[in-house]
Amino acid sequence: MNPWQRVQQLLLSITRHCNSFLSLFLLGIFISVSIAACSGDNTTKPLAANKDNVELTLVSFAVTKAAHAAIIPKFVHKWQQEHHQTVTFKQSYGGSASQARAVIDGLEADVVHLSLALDTENIQKAGLIQPGWEKEFPNHGIVSKSVAAIVTRPGNPKGIKTWADLTKNDITIISADPKTSGVARWNFLALWNSVIKTGGNDAKAMDFVTKVYQNIHLLTKDGRAATDAFFKQGQGDALINYENEVILAVQEGEKLASVIPDVNVSIDNPIAVVDKNVDKHGTREVAEAFVKYLFTPEAQQEFAKVGFRPVDKTVTAKYPKVSTLSTIEDFGGWDAVQQKFFADGAIFDQIQGKIRR
Repeated sequence: MNPWQRVQQLLLSITRHCNSFLSLFLLGIFISVSIAACSGDNTTKPLAANKDNVELTLVSFAVTKAAHAAIIPKFVHKWQQEHHQTVTFKQSYGGSASQARAVIDGLEADVVHLSLALDTENIQKAGLIQPGWEKEFPNHGIVSKSVAAIVTRPGNPKGIKTWADLTKNDITIISADPKTSGVARWNFLALWNSVIKTGGNDAKAMDFVTKVYQNIHLLTKDGRAATDAFFKQGQGDALINYENEVILAVQEGEKLASVIPDVNVSIDNPIAVVDKNVDKHGTREVAEAFVKYLFTPEAQQEFAKVGFRPVDKTVTAKYPKVSTLSTIEDFGGWDAVQQKFFADGAIFDQIQGKIRR
């Protein structure tokens, strides 16, 4: 007779000598304890450490694909050597806002590397990431950086040298859409910031950014699609995009001219472990190790090779200096930025409403 059978026999004996109310009470306790015990015995979480192979799902914004293509094999090799376990990766790349929405809607990412912290915070608000995620890893979770750049056709035939030149009447521009793309939101803030940091107010910034968007010929779903439209499809006189996309395009043989405006924004890209999913999959140990690896000089060097500004100061890379570099904190943080600029009916929608395409 097992211990639970002995308890059951004892309780039944007690109920034969007690009134009916007490009998029901004791039986209720027994049933509750038994159910809890059975549940505890039968429910186990999958543990990656007990498997020969483990799979991680990485969901990232579009323009990180080249960096991760170089970094992931290095991590897989390192993990195999140290833990005798094979790690494989499922990978998904797209516009940052769209990627965040996909995770919220059920794409079971173990790790998210997104263009801006707002998208990570939205996943947190959906209950998938625990609060305080930005404190779990170095540099407040910011694993890659860039700035905004203006790309022109070879020889810069339109003479574009500053943000202000983008308002010229004879220029067509390609950029991503702030509704789906993180880089597009950074682009928008860079344009707005160029007015505020040179003595203008919100009214002047609104007028300036509206004029620039009147010249935008195409709003693509993400930064990579904007790059393809400009280079592969030959659309537009100018492209607003990440600096790293410009560097990568040159490495791939594109002939171009580019400008890194002196008044700019620090484009900070966070990474986080999706707590609910790694606990479900039993992959927390591997996921956290991968994220930590991305901050090592070895991984940061790979980010630098494809144009990202490394967050590790020991990694040497040459980039144009920016005299006035603002951060998202200068705008009051992402909650304030979202409410002011990108929420339904906010400034971006107001600008779009003024433009006849």
